[in-house]
Amino acid sequence: MSNAAETLEGWYCLNDFRKIYWERWKSLGDQQRKEVLEEMKELLNCWTVTQEKSEGSHALFQITGHKADIMFMFLRPTLDELLEIELALNKTKLADYTLQSNSYVSVVELSNFLPEGEDPYNKPEIRERLFPKIPTTDYVCFYPMNKLLSASDNWYMLTSENLKQMMRSHSLIGRKYSGKVKQIILGSVGLDDYEWGVALFGEDPIQFKKLIYEMRFDEVSARFGQFGSFFVGKYMSNDQLVHLLQI
Repeated sequence: MSNAAETLEGWYCLNDFRKIYWERWKSLGDQQRKEVLEEMKELLNCWTVTQEKSEGSHALFQITGHKADIMFMFLRPTLDELLEIELALNKTKLADYTLQSNSYVSVVELSNFLPEGEDPYNKPEIRERLFPKIPTTDYVCFYPMNKLLSASDNWYMLTSENLKQMMRSHSLIGRKYSGKVKQIILGSVGLDDYEWGVALFGEDPIQFKKLIYEMRFDEVSARFGQFGSFFVGKYMSNDQLVHLLQI
């Protein structure tokens, strides 16, 4: 049996997916909707202050398709802070007109292949990836995934050398899309139903399709990859969320 790969952990992450009860929302009077939106603006401004202090990050996305209307994505130093955020969101008047259709809990993760004796947390390029500001590119693609555990193809029974070799080959494909797609890798073993979450950000959603399709031909995905539901959407500023909800 191979040794467990050493990982580096950064900020905790919550992906909160919401559906809007449009019929109920449209039945409100103009003044009622205004009060709901003003309350939501205050909460959004609080999150923005946290982000400006580099004590976390957040982003909002309008999701395409039936699985959700909105995705909130939060990064915070502790799981307790994510609990506070989720509770604060659920206590808003807006929550009365939404349904949390899905969620995903994870932590920003990187594999550590640095030589022994080097502290990766002292490297600026590593810290930037572990404690990132969520990109504000036009589009997002989020999906969870597992590595196969079958008797003939068990990812966790590979030797450490095989794991490193495969992941090195896998990462080379990702590098081809540098400048087109940014990614945040999220570890979720013991935190949610899948083992990883992947968040991709870019200006052209076709690049998500091309990247993921090409990676499917790589042995890491072709032999061992198991994927959950995909969520694709468009970035929204705080003002654009308010605009989305205006009738």
